[in-house]
Amino acid sequence: METKPFYYRTQGIVLSKKGGNMTFAYARNKIIFSLFIIIGIVCICLSQFSNKQNAPSDVVPHSNYDLTQIKKRGRIIALTDNSSTSFYIYKGDSLGYEYEQLQLFAKEIGVELRMVIAKNLDTIFNQLNSCEVDIIAANLTVTQERSSIVDFSSPLMLAQQVLVQRKPEGWETMSAKERDKKLIRNTVDLSGKNVFVRKGSSFYSRLKSLSEEIGEQINIMEAPGEVNTEQLISMVASGQIDYTIADENVALNNQTYFSNLDVETPISFPQKIAWAIRKDSPELQKALNDWIEKRKNSEENVALYAKYFKKKKSHSNGIGKYVSHSDGIISEYDELIKTYSKKIDWDWQLLASLIYQESHFSPTARSWAGANGFMQLVPATAKHYGLDTIDATAEQSLKAGTSYIVDLDTYWKKYVPEKQERIKFVLASYNAGLGHVIDARNLAGKYGKKQNVWNGNVENMILQKSNPLIYNDPIVKCGYCRGQETYLYVKEIISRYQHYKTLPEPAPALVSN
Repeated sequence: METKPFYYRTQGIVLSKKGGNMTFAYARNKIIFSLFIIIGIVCICLSQFSNKQNAPSDVVPHSNYDLTQIKKRGRIIALTDNSSTSFYIYKGDSLGYEYEQLQLFAKEIGVELRMVIAKNLDTIFNQLNSCEVDIIAANLTVTQERSSIVDFSSPLMLAQQVLVQRKPEGWETMSAKERDKKLIRNTVDLSGKNVFVRKGSSFYSRLKSLSEEIGEQINIMEAPGEVNTEQLISMVASGQIDYTIADENVALNNQTYFSNLDVETPISFPQKIAWAIRKDSPELQKALNDWIEKRKNSEENVALYAKYFKKKKSHSNGIGKYVSHSDGIISEYDELIKTYSKKIDWDWQLLASLIYQESHFSPTARSWAGANGFMQLVPATAKHYGLDTIDATAEQSLKAGTSYIVDLDTYWKKYVPEKQERIKFVLASYNAGLGHVIDARNLAGKYGKKQNVWNGNVENMILQKSNPLIYNDPIVKCGYCRGQETYLYVKEIISRYQHYKTLPEPAPALVSN
């Protein structure tokens, strides 16, 4: 049976689902497109994101609601965390390491998958034991305290707590030995160092114990409660702070975005990361354990782990191999890009800058998230615009990608009439998905910022969409977003575009008689 998430937190347009992936569906003409926008917004309001206030209605509390009852119902209900490792929306697709694992397990037992987002991680075990959900998949560490109230599956992985620090300046040209000399590799060397963690986190208690173990004072700096681990990691990468602590899998995931981070120094023993089930669900626990054991060393499991915790995800800030040429050629596809830039009424250098950001002008490029080709469209979006991404040429990808840009521009024209300003909203939507940018615009209005101005206003709110206090706000319909990526994406494309415009015009081709 094909698994389908019950989760309809859309990106603001339409509302189709296949194979567990959310899809954009855009109307071709303006009237139908506008109608679908209205339908999309209504469906957002009625979506599964209402789980913030309400428990799933199709779960009847039962003292022995095990696998047999789940199969009879035809759906397994999973409680998860809205984060870059568990579950989130990117370019209209549902992603997350635990989400993809849940999809595969639901398929294994022949049921559909329904996702429920935890509003408060302090109450998740109550939700499980009251039969509101069947399973918790939220990057949980197995502890004795937790094991006293719930059972756990076999571990999905082992993860230790690690020190997150910046690599030294010039690390790219250093040997591993040279880098190690400039980094903390022994926990004793944390003596006197300022390490930022949230007081209520397990990292705080681990640092307290470590300080006693080494007999030296570690300066444990309390981060505000609204700052989460991923935000602290980002602050290390940007140089705002020097050290923080994270679970190894979360640290590895973030390192794929920030190549200047080092996460190789452990500060704890390995801990089990597993899924929680009720103590009266032995059938479900056995089915889970058998499935995990069967997949443990499979190529599929290794590839899925690599997708989220090893593959680089950050955008290049380079300007391309062609732009050092004195002849002003940006890529071998310049003429093609000029033709299709007229379709969207953009300067061709701006479209070229977007394409470089997405694929480095490679028609065969494939991203970690499954986006393909010259314009890096995800499969569902590509299919809507009639593109087969497997063997697509640069021109075919350009045709589909610019059609998508036209539809995004049509949406934003209602709110941002000034073209150059609107371009930034379109770029952000192309990167993160329309729904996340709509969220950021609505947040800007709520917090007294200008809703139709990107720089310093809406861009600041997209940055905040990785903050639980912000993405759990009732005004937010699309949840967690790694907003820093979108923030930088817009800046980098605009900056590269300005550089491209300074290049000399290519010399006309010589015609031989």
